[in-house]
Amino acid sequence: MISDTEEVRAMGIAVVVGGGCSGVLATRELLRTGWHVVLVDPGARPGRGLAYSTADPWHLLNSPAAAMSADPDRPDDFLRWCRQRDPRTGPADFVPRSWYGDYLTEVLRAADETAQGRLTVQRGRVARIFEPSVNGGPLTVLLTDDVVIPADRVVLALGHPAPSAPARLDAAAARSGAYVADPWRPGALAGLPEGPILLIGTGLTAVDVALTLANAGRRDLTAVSRHGLLPQPHRRPAAASATAPGGPAAAAQAGPAQVTAAQTVAALPELLAAGSVAGLLRSLRRLAADTGDWRAVFDALRPHWDALWQSLPEPGQRRFLRHLARYWEVHRHRMAPAVADGIGALRESGSLRVRAAELCGIEAADEGVRVVLRERHGGAITAPTFAAVVNCTGPGRIVESDPLVRALVAEGMARPGPYRLGLDTDPHGALLRRDGSAHPALWTLGPTRRGVLWETTAAPEIRTQARALAVALGDAGRDRAPVAECVES
Repeated sequence: MISDTEEVRAMGIAVVVGGGCSGVLATRELLRTGWHVVLVDPGARPGRGLAYSTADPWHLLNSPAAAMSADPDRPDDFLRWCRQRDPRTGPADFVPRSWYGDYLTEVLRAADETAQGRLTVQRGRVARIFEPSVNGGPLTVLLTDDVVIPADRVVLALGHPAPSAPARLDAAAARSGAYVADPWRPGALAGLPEGPILLIGTGLTAVDVALTLANAGRRDLTAVSRHGLLPQPHRRPAAASATAPGGPAAAAQAGPAQVTAAQTVAALPELLAAGSVAGLLRSLRRLAADTGDWRAVFDALRPHWDALWQSLPEPGQRRFLRHLARYWEVHRHRMAPAVADGIGALRESGSLRVRAAELCGIEAADEGVRVVLRERHGGAITAPTFAAVVNCTGPGRIVESDPLVRALVAEGMARPGPYRLGLDTDPHGALLRRDGSAHPALWTLGPTRRGVLWETTAAPEIRTQARALAVALGDAGRDRAPVAECVES
């Protein structure tokens, strides 16, 4: 049940589900446009989410400070904030991820201060969302602890889903303390049995886990994936000046990245007209060869990846997912230079080994977990035993792992997006129902839109989506339900 708050009765209610990066940025923008926002999150400190709740100082942002502002109107906002902590912070520096969590918390606090009482933070989890009982009425948001919230609009800001379980995971192994299903669960990596540890995956999650375990004194780590590819490192800031034509002075005026960006944008019509994965790949390789800087090419294309993805026909998108997505990932989502140095040192010392192999089975053994692997090159099958296995495969598929999303799909209020990578939406982020119509009251942003969009998981894209979503939802003074305080039923 709810109790009305008459003083703000005319304001519309937007419930934002999730208090990580997506939730904070959506909340900030909705408050700016006059909405009363109820932010629902299970955490005690909204703004941190899983990605930025880590306190380990070796977990750095994967993007430079200059790219991470929460405010589309102030691109240097995060950089200014960082310089309050450390005046030496440069725009190309990679700062601890915990800093960004603190920053998002402060962004939310500042939004609350200017919103004049229009923000309510409700700790909990959303169990179900119900359609209006009468045409034009509010949605009903039900939390797992029976709190009920009426909502004119609901924004799913769910972030990244938990990792999917390996297909051939034996039930006994899954129940054992030697298997870690989610390395980001608090305390998940503490107290692992002594002995060799297998990391399933070689992406950024595996990089973080390897550094955490190495800093805890573990020196027998193996990371395995089908391709055996680690993320590429970001370019060092000093290297950009050293390689610029004319030296550092010229770099200060028009660095090589800026020159490459201009060349890349000029080549965009050719890339969009490629019409196939093979054609797109040929054009990208030629562009990287002509400019001599593939990193700058990738960065310059960042605002255009969605258009390039959508320019491919369905067979081309499927071919990209099957054959090229992993190669794209390791070039697009790169390691901070200091992180790459740490991983390089672990590999050089033999503390971390990387294998390219297919995971064929995981089963409980007398002492740990036995893993069946088929080598990518040569096809040899081995069955080594590890003291522990950590699932580092990264985000799973939200349409399969999230109970709320599953319920929305089952009830026809939403439907899976292309290739089941996320939820289907219209161009503005409104969820598409089972029949393909846009739901007027259910919206989403960020990783949940993967498939419709391709570049949709990082802060720069999410802040842009948050601004566009708030504009699409319009002025909060029209067609609204009474604002209410949440109480238990």
